[in-house]
Amino acid sequence: MSAGRILPRQWCDEIHVKHGNTYCTITDDRDDEPLERRHIPVGTEIYIPPNKLKWDAGNPTGHSIIFFAATFSVVVCFVQNSGI
Repeated sequence: MSAGRILPRQWCDEIHVKHGNTYCTITDDRDDEPLERRHIPVGTEIYIPPNKLKWDAGNPTGHSIIFFAATFSVVVCFVQNSGI
């Protein structure tokens, strides 16, 4: 990954807890090509490791966002929406 490149990301607005684990469901229906990302179908459930949850500040865009490593196999960070 080149310096300054933005990590792949998806809106993941449906957040829920199952058996003590946090998950979000992909809700991002934007076209993938302009965002230079691999397609993840709307409705896909993603496990969010506890150390990747950002609780101290929200995302002011109105969407919760999940960031992935370039391969989309690792969750780098999950930022909840701030409700603004």
